[in-house]
Amino acid sequence: MVITQAVHPSVRALVYVSAFAPEVGESAQALAQKFEGATLADTLADTLIAYPVATGGNEFRIDPARFHEQYCHDVDPESAAVMAVLQRPVTERALGDMATEAAWRDTPSWFVHGEDDRVIPVEAMRHMAERARAKGSREIPGASHALAVSWPDTVTRTILDAVEHVR
Repeated sequence: MVITQAVHPSVRALVYVSAFAPEVGESAQALAQKFEGATLADTLADTLIAYPVATGGNEFRIDPARFHEQYCHDVDPESAAVMAVLQRPVTERALGDMATEAAWRDTPSWFVHGEDDRVIPVEAMRHMAERARAKGSREIPGASHALAVSWPDTVTRTILDAVEHVR
């Protein structure tokens, strides 16, 4: 939710790369559950790897045996294995905290996401891009959640589109 709360005069454009764009009072978890298609909750429930966080709550990791299928099915198996080991866990707080800002309301926004993202449902991505009145939205057929790895040229093009718009 960091990007959604980037309300600052120096922020002139937002680019959501397989990212949640919640409304004020909305959480990532609520958005993910509102639409069909994500399998992350089921994957975590089946193979929960949770660790307590010093500040309270837990953080969750995707079981490395399920990581490739769940997170980056369009990445080669060797890269996916490295990504599984290096993955940054997500905290309960990150999923459940409600947004207190919605920078996309006043800042031009672009979206790029995978049509087969198994973390954030594609319908949620479409909904968020439409709600934000995105200046540009790219949906990559068959792409996973790991677009920066599997489709770096498309992600770069989307970022450059935003830069060109605010020059």
